[in-house]
Amino acid sequence: MPKTREQKEQAFSILVDSMKQSKSVVFANFQGLKVKESEELRRLCRKEGVSYVAAKKTLVARALKDAGIEADPKSFDGAVSVVFGLNDEVAPAQILANFAKTHEAVKLFGGILEGAFIDGAKVTALSQLPNKQQLLGQLVGTLNAPVSGFVNVLAGNIRGLVTALNAIKDTKTA
Repeated sequence: MPKTREQKEQAFSILVDSMKQSKSVVFANFQGLKVKESEELRRLCRKEGVSYVAAKKTLVARALKDAGIEADPKSFDGAVSVVFGLNDEVAPAQILANFAKTHEAVKLFGGILEGAFIDGAKVTALSQLPNKQQLLGQLVGTLNAPVSGFVNVLAGNIRGLVTALNAIKDTKTA
């Protein structure tokens, strides 16, 4: 059953809102994927809090124009899927790049980062960066390192004292 005009306008407004609200957007070709593989990709996206939409190029072009982003999806070969990263800038690129490693049908066209279009090579480079959780973990480890080093230095003095006292005890009992 074909979509009504109202349904199409609602889908378009959701696409435009997603373009405006997302921290990053990745465009990819999904032609050649089986339904099972496509559902697997959608499941991976949902798991990471990323939105996945398959749309026509003209609809994506209109949504980009309404969102105020300069990009031309009509130059992409094949059908276009759009992956929106609403919480993490790196997550959409990582998901698609990892999925593309095992599924040759998926090809990265490019994306949008900080309101500017980036090509497929930059999306691939973006996918190799650590995600937000990993960066926060590294930050906590870096901030905690001086404190744990200080604790180890203080504990070293106490260990030395205990070792000296044990040596004195061993010489007195012998």
